[in-house]
Amino acid sequence: MKVFNRHVSARGITVFGFETVLISGSILLAADMHGSFHSAAQSLWQIVLATMLCELCFYYNDLYDLTLVHSKSELLIRVLQSAGAAAMVLAVVTALVPALVIGQGIFVTSLALLLVAVPLWRLAFDGLTSDPHLEERILIVGTGSMAQTMARQIRAQHDFAYRIVGFVEEGSTAELPERLGRDKVDRVIVALSDRRGRLPIRELLQAKLSGVRVEDAATTYERITGKILIDDLKPSWLIFSDGFRASRFTRFIKRGTDLILALVGITVALPIMLLTALAIRIDSPGPVLYRQDRVGENGRAFTLFKFRSMRTDAERGTPIWAKDKDDRVTRVGRFIRLTRLDELPQLWNVLRGDMSFVGPRPERPYFVEQLAAAIPFYMERHVVKPGITGWAQVRYRYGSTVDDASEKLRYDLYYIKHLSIVFDLTIVMDTVKVILSGKGAK
Repeated sequence: MKVFNRHVSARGITVFGFETVLISGSILLAADMHGSFHSAAQSLWQIVLATMLCELCFYYNDLYDLTLVHSKSELLIRVLQSAGAAAMVLAVVTALVPALVIGQGIFVTSLALLLVAVPLWRLAFDGLTSDPHLEERILIVGTGSMAQTMARQIRAQHDFAYRIVGFVEEGSTAELPERLGRDKVDRVIVALSDRRGRLPIRELLQAKLSGVRVEDAATTYERITGKILIDDLKPSWLIFSDGFRASRFTRFIKRGTDLILALVGITVALPIMLLTALAIRIDSPGPVLYRQDRVGENGRAFTLFKFRSMRTDAERGTPIWAKDKDDRVTRVGRFIRLTRLDELPQLWNVLRGDMSFVGPRPERPYFVEQLAAAIPFYMERHVVKPGITGWAQVRYRYGSTVDDASEKLRYDLYYIKHLSIVFDLTIVMDTVKVILSGKGAK
C-alpha cells in the first residue's frame, strides 16, 4: 500500500487504519491484564511509538501489499516475522532509552494478542471483501492487446475490488447500453488502441449520465499498478491529465531537502565510506572511485561517482550493460552492490546539484541514444533530476534490456507525474526495505 501517493486503494487504507486501532487496543488490553491500565493510558506517547513500530515492521514485511500477501499461510508467516522483528527492535530501543518502556510484560502480552487478532481480522476482512456485492463490476470496451493487458492487471491485483464482467468488441458498441443493464456494470474502461471513428461517444455519454463511471485504460492502469501505460500512449494524455507539473515551491523544498540529507549522509556515512574504500583497495587493483558520464536533467551530461565494484578491465570500447550475476563484479563489489554502498559517493553528486536523492536513475549517453530511438517518451524522464534511488528502483528488478528499460520508464513517468516531497519519503522508506530484504542492485 502506498498511503502517501495516488497509488492507493480503499482496501489498503481500511486495513492500515483498522490495524492502527487493533495494535494500540492490544497494548491497552495487555496493560489492563497486567493491572497497569491507568499508567499505560497516561503514557499515550509510548503507546503511539509502539504502535508505529509494529506498523513499520508490518510494512517492511509487505503486510500492507494486499496483492503480494493474500494467502493464509503467507499471512501467518509474515505476521510472525513482523512480531519477532518488532520485539527485537523495541528491546534494542528500550535498552538505549529506558524511558520508552511501556511496562514489564505489557509489550510481550500485546504481541501475543496481535498474533491472534491480526490473522483473525485479516481472514474476516478477506471474507467480507470477497463478497461479489461489494465489488465493482467492470465492462471493457475493446478486445485488442490493450484490453487484454488491462484484464491481466485487474485480475492479478487484490488491492482494488474489481470484477470483469465482459468485453465489448470494437464493432459491437451499439450493444453497450444493453450490456450495462444486463451485467449491472459499475465502471466502463475504454481500451481501444485506435479511437478515430471507433469511439462510441453517444453510448459512453449515455452510460456516464446514467451513473456509470467511464474512464480510459491508461487512467485505470495507472491507479492499480503505480505506473503509466506507455503502449499506444498519446501525447495529449500527458498534456491534459492531472500531474506532470511540480511547482517551483515543491522543487525548491526538494532541493533544500537534498542538500540537508546529503550533508547529514556524508557526515554519518564517512566511517563506512572509508572502510569501503579500504576493502576495495585490498580486494583488487585499481582506483577506489569509478567515474562515468551520465545523462541528467534536461539531457545535460554530468560525471557520476561510485565506488568501483568491477575489475578495471570490465569494459573496453563499446559500453556493455551490467547484468545479474555479472562475472566482472569483484568480491567486495558484489557486497557493496547488494547493500548499495557503492552509491554513497553520489551524495557528492547531490551536493553539486547533478542529482537528487529520489528520481529516475541516470543512464549513460550511449544507452540513452539507443533507448530513446526504441522507446516512446523515453527522453521525458529527463525533465527532473536523476536520483540515487527512485520509484522504478524499488518497484522493479535490476534490468539490462530494452524491455526492462521500457518497464522502468512506466514507473519513472508515474513518479514525474506525482512528484512530491511526501512521495519521495515513501520511496526512501521503500529503498530501506529493498536493501534489508536483500533485493538490492546486483
